[in-house]
Amino acid sequence: MKAFITGGGGFIGYALACELVKRGFKVTSFSRNDYPSLQEIGINTKKGDLSDANSVLKACEHMDIIFHVAAKAGLSGHYRDYFRTNVTGTSNIIQACKINKIKYLVYTSSASVVFDGSDIEGSDESLPYPALPLSYYTGTKALAEELILKANSPALRTLALRPHLVYGPGDNHLFPRIISRAKTGKLRRIGNCINKVDVTYIDNVVMAHINAARAMINNPSVTGEAYFITNGEPVLLWGFLDMILQASGLEPLKKRVPVRTAIMIAHMSEAFQKIFLNDQETLTPFLVSELTSSHWFDISKARRLLNYNPEISNIEGLKRMAEHINYFNKN
Repeated sequence: MKAFITGGGGFIGYALACELVKRGFKVTSFSRNDYPSLQEIGINTKKGDLSDANSVLKACEHMDIIFHVAAKAGLSGHYRDYFRTNVTGTSNIIQACKINKIKYLVYTSSASVVFDGSDIEGSDESLPYPALPLSYYTGTKALAEELILKANSPALRTLALRPHLVYGPGDNHLFPRIISRAKTGKLRRIGNCINKVDVTYIDNVVMAHINAARAMINNPSVTGEAYFITNGEPVLLWGFLDMILQASGLEPLKKRVPVRTAIMIAHMSEAFQKIFLNDQETLTPFLVSELTSSHWFDISKARRLLNYNPEISNIEGLKRMAEHINYFNKN
């Protein structure tokens, strides 16, 4: 089977591409940059921009299934850039599927598309999108997810997976930045630190994609739907961060700031960014909300319809993270 992955050079995309190759898929990756590591394991790589409809259309020729993983993530930058990649890019993928008669499309969304700043505790996929998105990333991901689900039809089966706080070896985004800030002494606990969140180990995310593909091929009734994907084991956020730091050879966080202080700093930082057109990642009101609220989800729908079973527990995931970090520290 010929599988096409957008963002094959990224954290989730690369792990998924490797697993698909192991399972006998003929894999093609589409990214903005060159990734020799993909070519080394037999993956065909194509370079291009998701916002270029013709480039996407040509790259998708002769494919059987598309895993649309690529996105512009982050907390800073201009709305037009998020929209161009996340919304226009997704629209181009859908159109390419229709023209090339590709039957299956799995979209990597985000659990954060339903986050409105308030606590989410065990909620399911019936949660609505916020009327006012808290960030450019979550807002444009929600728009893209809507496009994907509306595109579902007998000719093109689609569904969306919503992983949350993905971690594991190969992470080049979430926890490396946390570790970097901790090393420079810039990381602080915020608020009472009793909020629970869901996290997801990378291997579980990969298996969710493979199970989703299998399910949508065999059972069209699972399509046109979104599914939360997590480890199914909510953790105390700040305790989990401490364990990540300890696995990296760092001390647990001790310094703390009140929520109001953090929000004030976040608004000042955000204003500074806009005035000076600075794209550097910094503390934002959205990030403060993420760090101080609970957000964990009911994954029973994915278990039931996609046969999703998160095999790697948080304990095992942290163990593998520690081994990975120790290996690179020694080499």
